[in-house]
Amino acid sequence: MAEGFARQILGDQWTIASAGIEVHGLNPNAVTVMAEKGIDISNQRSKLIDRNYLNASDLVVTLCGDARDRCPVTPPTVQKVHWPLPDPAQAQGTDAQKLVVFRQVRDEIEERLLRLARTLEG
Repeated sequence: MAEGFARQILGDQWTIASAGIEVHGLNPNAVTVMAEKGIDISNQRSKLIDRNYLNASDLVVTLCGDARDRCPVTPPTVQKVHWPLPDPAQAQGTDAQKLVVFRQVRDEIEERLLRLARTLEG
């Protein structure tokens, strides 16, 4: 979801890539809730972190504690930001209840990316 919003909000002036510490595949609930915002992420794929790519980045954003704690060490030239968001894939309950959690996380990611974009502009 973060990759989809980042591409929309930050535009072509940034090279956007997302990756995780494990490959789980694209969650269909993420596709569903992003489509509600008019963003198609159905062609995105779960990728493993590439240490070389990470070390050449300007900014790394981690979205959950596990990613922050297990993300490879980067050089001091790479700015790191952590957004302590729950992993919506861990949501319990009915399908409808899980979608509520995905929407909450989606909306928080969108708001944080909008704030990030404002700081990057200024």
